Amino acid sequence: MQSSSARSVGLSFEFFPPRTPEGVARLAITRRKLAELAPEFFSVTFGAGGTTRDLTLETVLELRADTGIDTAPHLSCIGFGLSDIRAVLQRYREAGISRLVALRGDMPSGTSGFGELRHANELVEFIRQESGQHFRIEVAAYPEIHPQAASASADIDNFQRKVAAGANGAITQYFYNSDAYFRFMDEVHKRGVDIPVVPGIMPITNFSNLRRFSEMCGAELPRWMVKHLQEFGDDHGAIAAFGIEVVTRLCERLLAGGAPGLHFYTMNQHEAATAICNHLAVRGRGRA
Repeated sequence: MQSSSARSVGLSFEFFPPRTPEGVARLAITRRKLAELAPEFFSVTFGAGGTTRDLTLETVLELRADTGIDTAPHLSCIGFGLSDIRAVLQRYREAGISRLVALRGDMPSGTSGFGELRHANELVEFIRQESGQHFRIEVAAYPEIHPQAASASADIDNFQRKVAAGANGAITQYFYNSDAYFRFMDEVHKRGVDIPVVPGIMPITNFSNLRRFSEMCGAELPRWMVKHLQEFGDDHGAIAAFGIEVVTRLCERLLAGGAPGLHFYTMNQHEAATAICNHLAVRGRGRA
């Protein structure tokens, strides 16, 4: 539990729907531990092409019922027709869900065809048409530029379209270079965009997994950091300690520079995120 002297910042934590009994048990422990940090909300991912659609909703409802914390399902549009998305939105409204993370999403392997919506701004616009202001909508931002963007300015254009379509806030892809975030913020402020953009934070616990994820999503791993991680080999304790130190310093720079909060990609684990928040002496603004 955080002390009463801890700084209050916007905290949120992302999970994925577990698929095994062991995974379910692990997430039950994780959500209760992280709930002690009083996050503003949890979020739950939505598999490529909606492959975890039912599990996403089930996980959202379990998280909310168990912790009392607002929980936002991710929703992607790739591979879905408008009637499918409309049905999902209806289910979410009936379940009392009031926050969404709206993403373009990826196609599941072995399939083709985009569906009726091809871009996240179209999804945000459709959600607003169907549901008005019922949902608070978070969208994605890419300080190091989306790997499929034609250029840096085109990527800012894409982000601006999502905001214009009705996004309330944004969560970034993870990064380890704070300058990338601050430059991105300078660029969007020049465009008149003023929604909160929360940095996405990826704790470092497994180097091989981190390298694979980063190659897939286009996140840059600084050379100096990679060299240190390579030296640790299979020493998981050394990797964890190094990761906590590096990510804590990153978060310190971000908060000092005016970042509105921190969104942790937990991988359904609580240890690293809890340690980083304890080192920062921060807690969320929600209910613990």
